[in-house]
Amino acid sequence: MLAPESARGRMVADLELGNYSANTSKEYLRCADAFVQHYMREPADLGETEVRCYLRHLLAVRKVRPQTLKMHVAALRFLYVRTLQRPEVVATVPWPRVPKSLPVVLSGREVEAVLQAIESSRYRTILSAAYGGGLRITEACHLSCPDIDSKRMVLRIRGKGNKDRYVMLSQRLLVLLREYWKAAQPGRDRLFPGDDGDGFVSSGAVRQALHRAVEACGLTKRVTPHVLRHSFATHLLEAGTDLRTIQTVLGHTSIRTTARYTHVSTQHLAQAKSPLDLLGTAAGEVLG
Repeated sequence: MLAPESARGRMVADLELGNYSANTSKEYLRCADAFVQHYMREPADLGETEVRCYLRHLLAVRKVRPQTLKMHVAALRFLYVRTLQRPEVVATVPWPRVPKSLPVVLSGREVEAVLQAIESSRYRTILSAAYGGGLRITEACHLSCPDIDSKRMVLRIRGKGNKDRYVMLSQRLLVLLREYWKAAQPGRDRLFPGDDGDGFVSSGAVRQALHRAVEACGLTKRVTPHVLRHSFATHLLEAGTDLRTIQTVLGHTSIRTTARYTHVSTQHLAQAKSPLDLLGTAAGEVLG
């Protein structure tokens, strides 16, 4: 691993100063550690040749996915540009092209069936919040009592990159939260504490509960907590909500990220007229 007194310690400090999220910092350090372990040398003693050879090793030998390779590239860029101040090492290393696939989306009936199949009221409430407000799984797990504003019917979300935002508070979710609160009596600072009473509930435990519910429903789709977020956004779009509002609710920096939901909205596709149907009509006269 990176020596704690040298490059690793400085990288940790740089990540903290840059206000990177805990998950991003963890992944960057993991990738940097793997790079150093591969050569068993300090990164300051390595250069562009070693970086390129290592990335090709990840592709050819470890056969990592493009998304994983992109994370390694990002981590090494941070290490050499920010921490070691040797940007020339990674200046010509290209960003991997990641194939863009359409997100999996559940129908409203499928979402209802999955949520009803979750046996634990705690996990059902967390996943209902994930769908009801379009939350990331960590955002749902980290909810606290002060985040619930029942007067304005909004939830305050501590989002990715420490960017707070507000999302709508579903009336149905509010009922679930109140029922859960009465039964579990969690602390004020953590609605969903861990099993040991400290910290927050594990997102892995929530994923397992969701997986069991999906199996119980007999769904063949690969359903993760993020699929509920995708479904939320698509269903909002199909209900007539504009993209800018959906962007704000999801916490997307770029509208282009939000716009991909237009590609999976079957309702929008069904409403669009094929030019084949316009042939021979008055509307078809405008076709060139």
